Amino acid sequence: MRPPTPTDAAALALTALAATLTDERRADRFLALSGLGPDELRRIAGDPSLLAALLRFLEAHEPDLLAVAAEIGCAPQALVRARQALEEEE
Repeated sequence: MRPPTPTDAAALALTALAATLTDERRADRFLALSGLGPDELRRIAGDPSLLAALLRFLEAHEPDLLAVAAEIGCAPQALVRARQALEEEE
């Protein structure tokens, strides 16, 4: 399997962000840990640093990683590879 391109990684991470924000518990936890408010989050949603941070957040709690991966129809490892690609872009 080829590594994701930065564009692929960002698209996957944006999908994971949307899935994270649709779950109230996960969304509240992510916003609390990141210190972001909803307006700031909307403003920087496509930033590779934010997207990598979101994927690190999911990786730090395996049940969330597995749930989001299942919800968006990808393997958890794809989210890890996306985070790595985004971190290389930073």
